[in-house]
Amino acid sequence: MLRDMFKKTYTLIDTKYSVSKGNKEPSIPQGLWRKCNKCSQPIYVEDVVSNHYVCPKCGGYFRIHAFRRIEMLVDPGTFEEWNQEMKFSNPLDFPGYEKKVLAAREKTKLNEAVVTGRGEICGQQAVVCVCDSRFMMSSMGHVVGEKITQAIEDATRDKLPVVIFAASGGARMQEGIVSLMQMAKTSAALKRHHEAGQLFISVLTDPTTGGVTASFAMLGDIIIAEPKALIGFAGPRVIEQTIGQKLPEGFQRAEFLLDHGFVDMIVERKDQKETIGLLLKMHSREKGVDKNRWEKEQEVLEKRETSGRRTAPKSAWDTVLISRKADRPTALDYIHGLFDDFIEFHGDRYFKDDGAIVGGIAFFHGIPVTVIGQAKGKNTKDNIKRNFGMPSPDGYRKALRLMKEAETFGRPIICFVDTPGAFCGLEAEERGQGEAIARNLFEMSSLKVPVLSIVIGEGGSGGALAMATANEVWMLEHAIYSILSPEGFASILWKDSKKAPDAAKVMKITAADLYQMGLIEQVIPEEGEFNLETLPSTLHYLDQEIVSFIIRMSGMDGNQLAESRYERFRKM
Repeated sequence: MLRDMFKKTYTLIDTKYSVSKGNKEPSIPQGLWRKCNKCSQPIYVEDVVSNHYVCPKCGGYFRIHAFRRIEMLVDPGTFEEWNQEMKFSNPLDFPGYEKKVLAAREKTKLNEAVVTGRGEICGQQAVVCVCDSRFMMSSMGHVVGEKITQAIEDATRDKLPVVIFAASGGARMQEGIVSLMQMAKTSAALKRHHEAGQLFISVLTDPTTGGVTASFAMLGDIIIAEPKALIGFAGPRVIEQTIGQKLPEGFQRAEFLLDHGFVDMIVERKDQKETIGLLLKMHSREKGVDKNRWEKEQEVLEKRETSGRRTAPKSAWDTVLISRKADRPTALDYIHGLFDDFIEFHGDRYFKDDGAIVGGIAFFHGIPVTVIGQAKGKNTKDNIKRNFGMPSPDGYRKALRLMKEAETFGRPIICFVDTPGAFCGLEAEERGQGEAIARNLFEMSSLKVPVLSIVIGEGGSGGALAMATANEVWMLEHAIYSILSPEGFASILWKDSKKAPDAAKVMKITAADLYQMGLIEQVIPEEGEFNLETLPSTLHYLDQEIVSFIIRMSGMDGNQLAESRYERFRKM
């Protein structure tokens, strides 16, 4: 057992794997206690071990050995190590390099700085690679690159997902340009893995820097980071010395990368196995649905009683006001009400995580789906965080990233549209708001998976259309969908924004109007004073209709789905 193998190693936690790098060893006797190098508090070793090697007092993360990581992640007795021994190479004949490697081997009992193999995580088969920072700071030389590349190639051949725990100081200096080539080699292998439709989960631990950051570590379909992990291309000291400026607090830490759109989520060590296991399960299903099973599911749903009680007909302007009500259910209410095990992903991988767009994957009646929504807040603080539901270019790019990922893995896409319009601020224009919306329309038109968009509140102009280039578009009974706001329409055409109620009527923006014009496929009933209390009736109706939608779409292949979407808009 791995625990027995490393029990002796972890009787004491080696001070070299402290939370902060380069601190002196604690000035307390070795034994059952040691000092945390982050908070300087005495901590009981067994408490640290039972807490997944996290300081129980300050929450600081200790660096852990590769096999300890594997023991915490992989189901007992399922791990099969690959390429345990690989021949040493010294491509530059660098003086003293072989001696340094031999010393690292003696110290760590490892052949090189990464352990690779195959195992099960929560019952799901996966290829696992774990970097070990004890071995020359897990720098990437030829052997590290070769072991990772071979593991990815074997995973591609066997149609298995890959999970890599990255930890590295960067390139192996003693191997020079050969080390640099490992960046291209591992990335090329991942490209083939991706094109074969297989999943890659990258987990960034402290530290992940240099050439590893600029290659396989940042290429995950899903990127997870440990709390406060140092992640960056150039180290903080190098940056400060180069630009002569003091870096801001938290710079290049996991939380910084989450805010800037480069990681999907930060997951505490204690939750990593469960989270990764669920992600693997969500990606383990065959593409498509069991039509016979789903038709039986629909029969059961249709037998359930649906209230169907609607409010009295409203004027167009009344509908506008209802669609904007502060207590109207938001996208997250629908997501949590309709789907199971929703896991939110963050970031556009370019600049930022936009709070106005929420998205991720979930189960819907047992099959994985991608769900994306334009999110408004429920109070002033939340609305500021979500920019009042007005997405920036970063939000549309995040949505498109999730849609393209859904296409790779054959998942239906369900979008919830609710925005007054795309954000029109200075920074949005600087980062290409128009291009981001146009790119969504361009790419969504040819997606080879079913796309359903539901307007649940306001559907404002191109900002809404960028989430509604779908096979079918539905609207809630008191939602609106328009070229711009009635106030803007009245100001432009009649030079008087006070004529907004008249504009609303002329614009034909209600669900009933658009259904009659053939621009949407369905009107979803609302019950009474529509709010969170009456939402369950609408959720039941939607649940039934989404099942029906997926059954209808399951009879088409990818090309037919794209063609159907094209023809939908072509006839308008």
